[in-house]
Amino acid sequence: MPITDKSPVVQVNVDDIQHDLLTYLQLVEDGQTLVIVKTGKPIAEIKPVLSNPKKLRPFGLCAGEFTVPDDFDDPLSERILQEFEGK
Repeated sequence: MPITDKSPVVQVNVDDIQHDLLTYLQLVEDGQTLVIVKTGKPIAEIKPVLSNPKKLRPFGLCAGEFTVPDDFDDPLSERILQEFEGK
């Protein structure tokens, strides 16, 4: 099987993986799953190790550290709008 296959699962013959292990490990590192076959039957599967997902920060982590001004969502003044527009 050609090693340029970009499908999520790549089937690899035992003899092929023995001769070019580092290339196949690079495919796994790139996110592909290898299914090792022997005489046409799958015997093993090599998958990338999933890193621990980042935990979400708790809601309200910075509560009380700053205040939103009352006029936060008021329309911008004409002067500021002109500066944004480069006038």
